[in-house]
Amino acid sequence: MPPSQTEAAPARHNTYAGGREKIMAHLAMLLFAALISGSFSLGGMIAKQVSPAPLMLMRYIVTIIAMAVIAFGFARQPFRVPEKPLRFLWLGLLLAIYMLTMFIALEFTSPVQTGAVFTLMPLVSAVFAFFILGQKTRTGVLASLLIAGAGAIWVIFHGDLDAILGFDVGRGELIFFIGVVSHALYVPLLRFLDRRDNPLVFGFWLAVGVAFWLALAAAPDLLSVDITALDWKFWAILVYIGVVTTAGTFQLLQYASMRLPASKVLGYGYLTPTSIIIFEAALGNGWTSLSVMIGAAVTACGLLVMALLPD
Repeated sequence: MPPSQTEAAPARHNTYAGGREKIMAHLAMLLFAALISGSFSLGGMIAKQVSPAPLMLMRYIVTIIAMAVIAFGFARQPFRVPEKPLRFLWLGLLLAIYMLTMFIALEFTSPVQTGAVFTLMPLVSAVFAFFILGQKTRTGVLASLLIAGAGAIWVIFHGDLDAILGFDVGRGELIFFIGVVSHALYVPLLRFLDRRDNPLVFGFWLAVGVAFWLALAAAPDLLSVDITALDWKFWAILVYIGVVTTAGTFQLLQYASMRLPASKVLGYGYLTPTSIIIFEAALGNGWTSLSVMIGAAVTACGLLVMALLPD
């Protein structure tokens, strides 16, 4: 008698992909980093039109609609309550905490400071993966992550050594660290709570879980949103971020987290500052300094070494 889905799932917790699947997982995370970076540049164009919590809720409503059409329309998956539905609420809570603490932290500190806190995420995730999944991070992988992280910090602080040495841990940094811990926990839990769900259906229910918590956070500000005052550019960017960025990154992150260790998956977040530089240049906002580009190259080299090392 074949094992049930519930019984089979734990066997995947400590197994990694090999060959082609591993390469595809790394490519998925490269695309993930590019999509996330693009959302920063595009999101900045509409962020001032709607307050943060309602804007994120609107983004996830778009994602829910898109995932429903794709999963239950085009892919013709059956619409039913998934196995252990509460897991989507817990996963959604972790993502909602991450996004909300990011915006709250920016009221007390700068994007540069929050970016520096962000570099702790792969290391924190490696700790969670050890206790939840039994994943052990090899010394070489850890060293490459530290190198990539150092390059990312150099980029975040614009190559200013005095700014790096003057880093001050205040209220904003501590608030965002809670978000970083939440997202670091999210990735190994994706693998731990896997029940062999269809990726499209999983993405739909995850978006529902995130939107539930965002609706609670956005409720006080929803009445202040004037829908009629929002132009077509706002809606175009919102649809792009909700469909391509959010729905797309759900699928990419789930795919990679089933095939790579958590520390390797989140290590690609270090590419975000570099990718933002490229996007900003493509939008005509100019290139950064040579010193910062060297830091970006160090990050890329560190991640390349990480990708080539055994899991």
